[in-house]
Amino acid sequence: MNNQFQNTIGLVIYPDMFQLDITGPHQVFSLMPNTSVLLLWKSLEPVVSNGGLTILPNTTFDECPQLDVLCVPGGSFGTVQMMEDTEMLTFLQKHGKTAKYVTAVCTGSLILGAAGLLRGYRAASHWAFREQLELMGAQVTTERVVVDRNRITGGGVTAGIDFALTIAGMLCSEDTAKLIELMLEYNPSPPFGVGSPEKAGAELVQAVKNLGTSLIAASYDASKKAASRIH
Repeated sequence: MNNQFQNTIGLVIYPDMFQLDITGPHQVFSLMPNTSVLLLWKSLEPVVSNGGLTILPNTTFDECPQLDVLCVPGGSFGTVQMMEDTEMLTFLQKHGKTAKYVTAVCTGSLILGAAGLLRGYRAASHWAFREQLELMGAQVTTERVVVDRNRITGGGVTAGIDFALTIAGMLCSEDTAKLIELMLEYNPSPPFGVGSPEKAGAELVQAVKNLGTSLIAASYDASKKAASRIH
């Protein structure tokens, strides 16, 4: 398969993931020339995302070729499960050794961290979870997209588009990435301007944390367990 394309990108999917973490980058990657985009899972059975959107994988872990880009999305409690899923972690460790770029969007970086793939690297994640990366040896940043050697990570959910355009510029060219950005009319102008904790204010930040209390706690426990394994 790699002989037919200049780039092979593998997007890992799993139950209860946030679909925009994958569909945003997928839209960008699908417009890149000479690029094959694989949707990877343990089987070819449909995968239901956190919001109920069903996504069909087209390649299994066992059949996955060598990748230029390995990408992991974030999600809800499915992410916590993947942080402790032996088959997922083994797959990531295997392809993390050979992929040109090892990447994640949102809390997908926690899964990479649990696989031991972010130790010693600067990394981003969703703002409510990013401090957990420190437990797994990563250096936490607040940037929307972080490139540290061959590790590329994006912040929460919508950062996946910025993330993918960054990769398009690296794999193809800046001109190609600019073309895709304009083609998608990627020109965000959020109506309320509160899309980061720095802009939202303490009260709104706390309200979001309250909604995610159980998920944040479960993720923290999984991060501590992962830290004990990889250290």
